[in-house]
Formats: sequence, C-alpha cells, structure tokens
Amino acid sequence: MSYYFFTPSRPRSVKGGIRSQSGRRKGEPSWWAERWMDVLRGFNMGGRLDRGRSYARQGQVVSIDIRKGNVTAKVQGSGSRPYSVAIRVKQLDGDEWKKVASGLASRPLLAAKLLAGRMPRNMEDVFGAAGLSLFPGRVRDMATDCSCPDWANPCKHIAAVYILLGEEFERDPFLIFRMRGSGREEILNIMGLRPESGGRPAVRPPAAPEPLPTSPKAFWGADGGRPDDLASDVPSMDAALPKRLGSFPFWRGEDDFIPAMEKIYHMASPGGMDVLAGDKE
Repeated sequence: MSYYFFTPSRPRSVKGGIRSQSGRRKGEPSWWAERWMDVLRGFNMGGRLDRGRSYARQGQVVSIDIRKGNVTAKVQGSGSRPYSVAIRVKQLDGDEWKKVASGLASRPLLAAKLLAGRMPRNMEDVFGAAGLSLFPGRVRDMATDCSCPDWANPCKHIAAVYILLGEEFERDPFLIFRMRGSGREEILNIMGLRPESGGRPAVRPPAAPEPLPTSPKAFWGADGGRPDDLASDVPSMDAALPKRLGSFPFWRGEDDFIPAMEKIYHMASPGGMDVLAGDKE
C-alpha cells in the first residue's frame, strides 16, 4: 500500500490586495452582514468559509466586481496568475421587485432607514410577505465557479470572496439588492422616491453659479490678501468629510479607512493653517 503526501501550497503574496477588516472595526457587525454569513453556514459551508478567511485577511483577493445577480473576482493563489471567481445569484424579476417596493411604500419608517443607509431588521418580513426572500434561500439560488484546480466548491478562493462580500454589506446594504437584481436608485424610483433628494419631493435646482475670476487679484481683492472671515482655526473634528462619505469600498489598506484619514487630517491641519496664515510657503 502506498501513500501520497502533498505539501500544502502557499499563496503568492499580493501587493495592494483587498484585506478583510474583521477585528479592526469597532463595534458589533450589522445584522445583515451576520445574516449573510449565517445563510452560507446554513448551506454547510462553515468549514470551507474558514479556509478562505485566511486568504481574505492576507489580502489575496485582487479585485471584486458586483453587478446585478453576478459577482466576479480575481484571487491570487499559488499559481503564477490570479484565479477567476464567478458567483451568480438568482435575480428577482421586475414584478417581484414591484411587490417589494409596494410593501416598503406602505411602511415609511423602513424606507427612511434604507435612505439613511441602514437595513431595517424587519426587511426580511417585507420580502416574506411578497413570497420572496432577501437573501438566497436555497443552495441552487447561487452558482459558483473558480478556475483553480481544487475540486471543492466553494474552494478557498470563492470562500475568501464570500467573506469580503459580507464585510462590504456592512458598508453598503444596497449591495444585497444589487446582487438580487435591483440597484438602490431603481428600487427607490419604484417607490416613487428621488434618491438625489433623500426621498423628499424634488425641488427646483439652483441657478448655475457665476464663473470664478481667473485673476488672483480679482479673486482675493485689490490687495491680494485673504478675506478676514476665512476660517483661521484647526477644525475641531478630524476628517469630517470622509466620515460623512463612509468607509471606502473594498479598502486595500493595512489600517481601516476612517482611522487612517483621521491621522492624516490631524497631522496636516496645523501645517495647512500655517500656510494659510503666511507663516510657511
């Protein structure tokens, strides 16, 4: 009797890959991100998800593209080229989305939470009342494929993409809708809301602003100095604008996006004020 032993392969390191932020973010994960992982574990993927978790943490995923009903990704393994991963999710048709939108329109509080970027806990009840499911309900609702030679499905490359998708749902819950076949703007339009106005009735756009003068003297005044009412204090909050925008999609940095930007703003603000005051060039 002969036995064959295979040395476990090691993935090639990736520079600038998408890294899992698990363990770096503060607070508990959102319920919808946890629900995604529960759905996958319910498909008996628990052990295989663990295989991909280390890939996600190491940044082996090179790219991810989410389209309606379809996710494609490149994941670097031990081969010379990244493997191609495809995840296809069963889409809901137009009539089914109209049923969902009708259910949401009758519950304004849920619609308001969606517009604020939060997925209401009872969102699944809206889908259930329409005879549908928000998340894939059966294994056959998803089809996956990877160009690697591993016979297991999902392999560790697909599993790594699953992990990162769950984290991305944390940032943007509307990605779940996109995977099921409808984008944020589309479902809000079906509900009769205008995404650009925050769900409120549209207002008349303001008149186009006059072009700024190209001459520095004309812009600042005859003396070329800065206006007296220009802000002259370091902002009390670091990275206020990035915080309003939220986390960067599929962040590739070693540190989480918002804390990294806070450090940069904190260091740059005093120097910027010195330049503004004329103390530095």
